[in-house]
Amino acid sequence: MFRLFAPSHPAYLRVVRTSAWYDLVVTAGFATPWTYALVHDALSKIGDALGLGALPALDPIEILYANLMGSVVVVWALLRIINLLPVHGLFDGIARTLFAAWQAYALAHGAPRWLWLFFVAEVAFGVVQLVPWWRARCTDLMDPSAGQPLGDAGRQYPDGSLG
Repeated sequence: MFRLFAPSHPAYLRVVRTSAWYDLVVTAGFATPWTYALVHDALSKIGDALGLGALPALDPIEILYANLMGSVVVVWALLRIINLLPVHGLFDGIARTLFAAWQAYALAHGAPRWLWLFFVAEVAFGVVQLVPWWRARCTDLMDPSAGQPLGDAGRQYPDGSLG
């Protein structure tokens, strides 16, 4: 049975870190023009061999966008691996929702069918990272004291002490 944990739970943080490692492994090859050419060729050959579709020939703008995406995702993955915070799971889940939306758009417009594999991974990691935040928010909404001003008694000062 699958259990969902609160965003601050160590199991949730392991999921966020696992998604970061997945991102690093999958997108590192997109980060430079030379490695992207190798990834492009491999994806095309595998897709063609499996009957899932090949990629069109490389062009400079496609390479640029692949490199930009790869560079940003690699940096984002390293942040989540090295300095993980629960909120990184929330932002990563939002980013995965956007990635999945654009992948679905591409699939609907004739992208190679092997893209489904990446789409499924985006949706799965996105759901696992967003549902705990959604559940926590719903719990807060059902708590009549949630969102009420705490006054000075609940104020936290820069030194960490409470007022």
